Amino acid sequence: MAIQLYDSLTRSLQPLRPSQPDGVFRFYNCGPTVYAPAHIGNFRTFVVNDVLRRLLELEFGADKVKHVRNLTDVDDRTIGQTQKEKRPLAEITRKWTDKFHADCDALNCLRPHVEPTATGHIREQVDMIEVLMQKGNAYRAADGSVYFKIDSFPGYGALSRIKERELKITNAVADADHKDSVSDFALWKAYKPAEDGDVKWPGPRGASEGRPGWHIECSAMSKKHLGDTIDLHTGGVDLLFPHHENEIAQSECCNGTTFARHWYHSEHLLVDGTTMSKSKGNYYTLSDLLEKGYSPMAVRYALISGSPRMQLNFTLDSLHAAESALKKIETYAKKLISYGAITSAEFPDYFRSADIPTPWSILGIVGDMLRNDLGTALALGQLHKAINEFQFSKESNPPYRFQIELAELSRVMFMFGLRLNLDEAPKADIPAAVTALAEKRWAAKQAKDFAAADALRKELAAAGWSMLDRKDGYSLEPQKKA
Repeated sequence: MAIQLYDSLTRSLQPLRPSQPDGVFRFYNCGPTVYAPAHIGNFRTFVVNDVLRRLLELEFGADKVKHVRNLTDVDDRTIGQTQKEKRPLAEITRKWTDKFHADCDALNCLRPHVEPTATGHIREQVDMIEVLMQKGNAYRAADGSVYFKIDSFPGYGALSRIKERELKITNAVADADHKDSVSDFALWKAYKPAEDGDVKWPGPRGASEGRPGWHIECSAMSKKHLGDTIDLHTGGVDLLFPHHENEIAQSECCNGTTFARHWYHSEHLLVDGTTMSKSKGNYYTLSDLLEKGYSPMAVRYALISGSPRMQLNFTLDSLHAAESALKKIETYAKKLISYGAITSAEFPDYFRSADIPTPWSILGIVGDMLRNDLGTALALGQLHKAINEFQFSKESNPPYRFQIELAELSRVMFMFGLRLNLDEAPKADIPAAVTALAEKRWAAKQAKDFAAADALRKELAAAGWSMLDRKDGYSLEPQKKA
């Protein structure tokens, strides 16, 4: 079954296929703005994209998928943080980039093949702006900024279905921005010393020095690393308008061709039935949840427990349910491993074994459900149904049946991106506070914050636990008494 995914532009399910002769599927998703830690709402989108990436690799081959995810390291928020902390932009953004990477690693998200930064692609952005100015799609304002002229692109609004009356295109000057129309958006922002500090670059020809607008960043980075037309562009539903609408306009006017063949947007995350905010006390980062004793895999499970195109209500109870569900899967995997006579270390990549026979297995339906518009909720339900129905009997099963189930379960865990704890000592025996310390130390080590990692190791030792690092993770063992 081919991967079918809802397309936000056509409002219909469409198959995903590579469009270029090289057979490489080109996939871009909008990354974080690195001025603060990403919250779990952000990570819902990134985890959903990770499941999609894994499906694409199984469908086309790992070497036939090119995934680009950008880092927004210059915009109003990052510059505002430099002003607040009185520190250089690069220092601020590096800190939060490292934190983002550590959180992604803890959640078992595959790294993108290319992770471009906006500040690393100023020239590409300026080049695109100059082309748009030459074609008459952009103009220089009185203050030296450059704006995209929305009424120069007849297709504007097709993605978001925004009505013409809502655009309010007029010939009047818009406020103090010196725009020709209130709906025109910034491609280049003229330098303002009081607001921008020392953040500035030479602008397009005829424009002032300054910095790029937010929307042009993704268009330029996508063009540089994936070409003029990409196969899939994803992001959270909050980016559909104006960000993705503006990307389409500027890219298609500049390049003269279709920008993205397929658009996919995941819905908002609610927490305790309402929008997340610090004032409501329901704003969570991954670190917040780890400090409460939850594991990264429980968080990941909870984030994929609902349909990505529907709002998901995240609660601490849902994390408890996720932990119970994971323990059930782990118990099943351990029993299969004992019957199948393999080691727990072999399990994660067992599905790649070429000599495993592949007759039909009920677990195969899980993959079909994921390929049908990322049906994660249905797929998880099918997984647990398969676990409940499987009969552990060597008398009633052919000798290879356990190897088949192991291979299928291994494949399903890869699709979901769930990392199972298959150590002999069950994780439930480890105190939640110790688990939280261990996860914080692992995240610090992944971020190369070795001072923090050493300090956390000492805290673990003081609590009576040793943390043993491996290439793909770690294990915890109680310290032996002298």
